[in-house]
Amino acid sequence: QVQLVESGGGLVQPGGSLRLSCAASGFTLSRYTMSWYRQAPGKERELVASITGAAGRTNYADSIEDRFTISRDNAKNTIYLQMNSLKPEDTAVYYCKAAFLSRAYWGQGTQVTVSS
Repeated sequence: QVQLVESGGGLVQPGGSLRLSCAASGFTLSRYTMSWYRQAPGKERELVASITGAAGRTNYADSIEDRFTISRDNAKNTIYLQMNSLKPEDTAVYYCKAAFLSRAYWGQGTQVTVSS
């Protein structure tokens, strides 16, 4: 059974950091392009960052401004999103996505709230 489970979200003050994790099971993560998306209340889901399976090439949304880093540990079948210098506008539910050819899987999401 394919499963993606996100963790690491929570409440953090502006300027703080969080590290999100996405643990995959039921498929070989190394073959997949892995991505983090987020959805704020009343807004559409948007791509935050992605990393390819083979070459590990990364891509980030312009709004991230070098504050976030996506990485993967294929041995652990897990990807991460290190988020630094968090801003209130980063508040959203963060989702993990795995994509390979016509297959796409989503996690259930983890809430990140940036507030003082």
